[in-house]
Amino acid sequence: MLKEAGQSNSKLLLDLFCKRLGYSFSQPELLREALTHRSYGIPHNERLEFLGDAVLNCAIAGLIYKFFPDLPEGYLSRLRANFVNQKALSDIALKLQMDKLIHLGEGELRNGGERRPSILADALEAILGAIYLDSNYAQAEEVIMAIFLPLMQSIDPKTQGKDPKTLLQEFLQGQKMALPEYTVVMTSGKAHKQKFKVECILSTLNVRTVGEGTSRRRAEQEAAKLAYEEICPYQ
Repeated sequence: MLKEAGQSNSKLLLDLFCKRLGYSFSQPELLREALTHRSYGIPHNERLEFLGDAVLNCAIAGLIYKFFPDLPEGYLSRLRANFVNQKALSDIALKLQMDKLIHLGEGELRNGGERRPSILADALEAILGAIYLDSNYAQAEEVIMAIFLPLMQSIDPKTQGKDPKTLLQEFLQGQKMALPEYTVVMTSGKAHKQKFKVECILSTLNVRTVGEGTSRRRAEQEAAKLAYEEICPYQ
């Protein structure tokens, strides 16, 4: 009885997920594979992730090409990068409540892997790859459009997909202020799993922010983002 109840609850969660996603699978095994991390067992979602990454990049390129007809190639490339990076994809996965559905091994579960950005982003790409295999590219593109179009509509045209460090630098240059200084204040973890804390200092405005990330670049971007948001009232 307990096993049947668990299976029933799992099916309900998957059905609700498909409704949020706007797509129902004719091959449920593809959905299960897409939600299975390699720590759980085989088959896992790495091959579907590879496929979904290509489908996503192609679909997003087509969408921003149509949605932003006046933007040159450089801006389009930055926009695409903003939509398909790990943070953006993991945020979408959390909104779709995929953290409740991903199958993880015991080690990953103990370490909170269901909310790890890399695992969530990979699983979302795997889902898109699974949709492509379950139907076709047009159907996968339709799902991607439903997910990403609201985000595109909310973009501030002034930023045009620029990353936080670029936005912050251009703002300060426009105000003829000193450029930001970035300093690594802490590193932790083993060599292959290091975490960085970077401080962004705006001496002219007496602003200091700290960003964290799995690379120095990501930590700098996060610190720049926080600094840019803090000085917005000065614009």
